[in-house]
Amino acid sequence: MYSPGKFGAESYARVGLETSVNSASPYELVALLFQGARRAIRMGRVHMQSGNIPLKGKSISHAIAIVGGGLQQGLNLEQGGDLAGRLNALYDYMTRRLLEANLTNDPALLDEIDGLLATIEEGWTGIKPQLKSSAGLTQLTTTA
Repeated sequence: MYSPGKFGAESYARVGLETSVNSASPYELVALLFQGARRAIRMGRVHMQSGNIPLKGKSISHAIAIVGGGLQQGLNLEQGGDLAGRLNALYDYMTRRLLEANLTNDPALLDEIDGLLATIEEGWTGIKPQLKSSAGLTQLTTTA
């Protein structure tokens, strides 16, 4: 019915992720969302290339949920100003392109979105040293 080795590895990974999430700061939670979305896109690409349509759909749907439901919904559009508005529009674009990639089996679209997420993730990672010295950025991270 299931592979005991695979089941154990998945359970271990799930516990590790739950531990990371439970002990993470708001800044680290957003970083985990970037990592999860990019991982789901990579898995979607692998499944797309191997012709595994159900797992491709599941992986890309997971990426859409993270981008649209995690990153986008976490934005504070009232306090985030122009930056939050631009990120909102970009996340909306990304979810549409991910859906298109899923429908058309176009790995180039997955590469495009992965590249966009990598750029935003790099910027997010770059603000971490500033968090301790800037209350404004600390507030931003709790609402983003």
